[in-house]
Amino acid sequence: MRVDLFDFELPQERIALRPVSPRDSAKMLVVDGDRPFADRHVHDLPALLREGDILVFNDTRVIPAQLEGERIREGASGAAIGATLHKRIDARRWQAFVRNAKRLRLGDRIVFPAGVSAIAEARLEDGSWTLAFEGDEPVESLLARAGAMPLPPYIAGKRAADERDALDYQTLFADKPGAVAAPTAALHFTPELMARLGGAGIATETLTLHVGAGTFLPVKADDTSEHKMHAEWGEIAPDAAERLNAARAEGRRVIAVGTTSLRLLESAAGEDGTIQPFSGDTDIFITPGYRFRAVDGLMTNFHLPKSTLMMLVSALMGRERMMEVYAHAIAGEYRFYSYGDSSLLLPAS
Repeated sequence: MRVDLFDFELPQERIALRPVSPRDSAKMLVVDGDRPFADRHVHDLPALLREGDILVFNDTRVIPAQLEGERIREGASGAAIGATLHKRIDARRWQAFVRNAKRLRLGDRIVFPAGVSAIAEARLEDGSWTLAFEGDEPVESLLARAGAMPLPPYIAGKRAADERDALDYQTLFADKPGAVAAPTAALHFTPELMARLGGAGIATETLTLHVGAGTFLPVKADDTSEHKMHAEWGEIAPDAAERLNAARAEGRRVIAVGTTSLRLLESAAGEDGTIQPFSGDTDIFITPGYRFRAVDGLMTNFHLPKSTLMMLVSALMGRERMMEVYAHAIAGEYRFYSYGDSSLLLPAS
């Protein structure tokens, strides 16, 4: 499909630079099949779901994966290098997008603040680099000293990350470190909302998908068939898969909280819709025409024009329907992107 089919004009003032407070006071646009749109709020969610529904959350935790340093090379002057880690390779090596990469060569040493350094080990086909961190100290400890929270480009281009972001950009469920972008649909949840959901008979499950920085990359191809997704690591525990399959067998709905949860569920589902335990990489790319096997709905924020996530929601609800959704959201002054408002997408059964 042509990528420009997923384009739309978004006024810059609709891009949220901070989340609302409390988190569950964000607006939520409910799109239930072909019914008229409903303008609600996230705290209305218990009344909008059915008893027995299961919300599936991503429990990944964002790490301070943004690094600024200097290239050190014998016989040459230094060069400023920026690195955004986006996928762990092993205990000491990470794949990273590098700013000023033209000044980097194989074997160069990059010195970051607080005594942290890495070797530029290999350049990959997509232009990213493998960085091997020096020393024996766990890389997580090094990043805690030298790294910064990797805010999305559309926020970082307007303001610097600060101490508020260290809390604002983590979800209530953040547990397993490894993501360089938050599963932002879950940023809206509070302990009070979770208690009310439980009281309404709505169940929850968690899985893990370590979101990579590739989620923010624009689709540069003219056709979706020419776009290659970056792989991300995910895991669904056997007991969680068993409970989700039992729920679906009972006719209960599985609703993914965020596109990250949805993509991992669909990656783990067989042709018959059975969700298998999963541990490994996924580069699933969902576009219109895809047959959903594991989910019955999606809660998600509003996405970038011509992005893979705009294609995903169009696959779930229909492209024309989603264009109507986004036009309504823009006219209704919904806030867009990571710190923005939410939508509840329930395709016609």
